[in-house]
Amino acid sequence: QGRLVESGGGLVQPGGSLRLSCVGFGVTFVPYTMNWYRQAAGKQRELVATITSSGRTNYDDSVTGRFTISRDEPKNTVYLQMNSLKPEDTAVYYCNAQHARLRDLAYWGQGTQVTVST
Repeated sequence: QGRLVESGGGLVQPGGSLRLSCVGFGVTFVPYTMNWYRQAAGKQRELVATITSSGRTNYDDSVTGRFTISRDEPKNTVYLQMNSLKPEDTAVYYCNAQHARLRDLAYWGQGTQVTVST
């Protein structure tokens, strides 16, 4: 049974940076589209960034130009580099692996808290 483990969250001041990591155990990322979602308190979970197995990326408008998603296949790791952080970026961030062809095959991490505050 595969699982994803996120790390890198924490407390940062507005304008600061964080890099989130998501490591896969028992699941190889190669055939998966990798996503980062976030869920703020009292709000629905939203898709923040996507990277396909071919390296194509897509971002929510609210983070375009500030966040960068990347993947390192040999390390079976996906990253989310977050720059110029704003208080509205505060949320629990979740890593998701969605198989590109098998729609019922997906994995979620446990989430990592990001808090942007003075």
